[in-house]
Amino acid sequence: IVSSEAFGPVLVVQPVDSPQEGFSAIDRSFYGLQAGIFTSNIHLAKEAFDKIDVGGVIINDVPTWRADLIPYGGSKLSGIGREGPEFALEHMTVWKSFIVQTPLDR
Repeated sequence: IVSSEAFGPVLVVQPVDSPQEGFSAIDRSFYGLQAGIFTSNIHLAKEAFDKIDVGGVIINDVPTWRADLIPYGGSKLSGIGREGPEFALEHMTVWKSFIVQTPLDR
């Protein structure tokens, strides 16, 4: 289950010797939607953000947390692109030009 993409509530408990070993274990997955890290150490949280290839790192909450104004989406095999109003608007907008050439007044 550690290297699978589960669509339901799952809790994986895997002992590691250091946070860095944990980051490596998480990063070995083929999937990378979001990760939830519980810590009071902001430097460790930033290290998790830098080292784990996922679409988002949520500190002190579950990885399913999201806000509509924040880009939401995964990396690796977890999704293609991002969700959110800005990304939806960009994705659903079709650019089209309307150009009219008129004779110059002489």
